[in-house]
Amino acid sequence: MTHDEKLDSAEELMTQIACALVDHPDEVAVEAVEGEEGDDITVLEMRVAPDDVGKVIGKQGRTVRSMRTILAAVGQAHHLRYELDVVEDEDEDEDEEGGDEDVDGAPVEGSESSTAG
Repeated sequence: MTHDEKLDSAEELMTQIACALVDHPDEVAVEAVEGEEGDDITVLEMRVAPDDVGKVIGKQGRTVRSMRTILAAVGQAHHLRYELDVVEDEDEDEDEEGGDEDVDGAPVEGSESSTAG
């Protein structure tokens, strides 16, 4: 199995799991994002309908944590490291969030609003 085939299978698995959880499965999109040069982690960004974000994250982040656990097991089998980020749609109003964070509250890399000053 090539690297691209492994990546495609990980993306497809996360897509299938998310589609089973949400009300709008046609709006689920999972894509790999290139990391830094020499970085051995592949980041998978998941986008869902705004109404479905809570379903994917779950109470206290349990659902997304479980998805990340499954993804880690897949990565171990593939001898790769994967990271799953649930990101908000760009269409949403950024002012109401108060900063650049992904949906589960982790600061987005390079965000100036996440630094204390």
